Amino acid sequence: MIRTVVLGLAALLALWVGAGLALVALSGPFEPSGRDVDIGGRKLRLVCAGPQSDQPVIWMEAGAWGLAADFAAIQQRLAGKGIRSCAYDRAGMGFSDPGPQPRDSAAIAADLHKLIAASGEAGPFVFMAHSMAGQHIRLYAGQHPEQVAGLVLLEATTPEMAERPEAQKFLNRVQAVARATALAGSLGLTKIAYYKGDRIGLPPQGRAEKRHAFISGRHARTAADEVLVWPQGAAQAAATKLDPAWPVAVVTAGNAELMAGWNEVRRAPERNSRAGYYENESQAGHATLLGLTHSDAVLRGVDHVLAALAKPQ
Repeated sequence: MIRTVVLGLAALLALWVGAGLALVALSGPFEPSGRDVDIGGRKLRLVCAGPQSDQPVIWMEAGAWGLAADFAAIQQRLAGKGIRSCAYDRAGMGFSDPGPQPRDSAAIAADLHKLIAASGEAGPFVFMAHSMAGQHIRLYAGQHPEQVAGLVLLEATTPEMAERPEAQKFLNRVQAVARATALAGSLGLTKIAYYKGDRIGLPPQGRAEKRHAFISGRHARTAADEVLVWPQGAAQAAATKLDPAWPVAVVTAGNAELMAGWNEVRRAPERNSRAGYYENESQAGHATLLGLTHSDAVLRGVDHVLAALAKPQ
């Protein structure tokens, strides 16, 4: 009996080590793209792609558990259209230095302001936000309206979502997942969970960076820190307003009928805009909307905002 248990544990350990080694082999180079930008004693990784032009830079904010790599496919496609974009890793995520607690929307917006100032990139910008980043960008736009040309919101949360009756149950589930993944990441268990590939559909370098971050205990713990203060961030964002003069594109994914309640509040910024645009990509999921296969709707949203900015008001 004891021999059987020992052999079973040895086999499990071999599987875990083998998966980890295979993951390293499959992940490609761990040298991250982009550059480190000092924001005052701490550095954040910034990845910009595409040529400088007269068009606004698309500045990207990743969702929960996300980093610059989440936008690798979209950045590649925008660069192919001659559009410049910048994405970054928030403090403690991916390849960026950690930041002070709490990691709420106020802290994230404060870091973003320092990063933009130190980046050398000229605004105003079109801000693109995915998922939970919607509330970070809502707060930032309210605090720094002079830096905002328009918004592209991808499956993005809004403060109004917290008012829906199912919101607390959803938040409880997400926070439970955050606690579990923080523990799993710290124990190295996410190596097996992420063995089969990325969940977005990224080009090779982005896929390697995403895997490297996903199996990092620090990344998982910081992601949990962000999710656990989600309600505070929602309250901070709710205290700000979006300028109706800003063109806004909202893109959602999945079954529009099933998600009608959530999408109703996700569309609030678009309905408040002088030049609102909405599209639901039924073939995409929450994550695959950012990938090479299903990001056409994202590019159409960007095109709409840039075209609206080119028209005289």
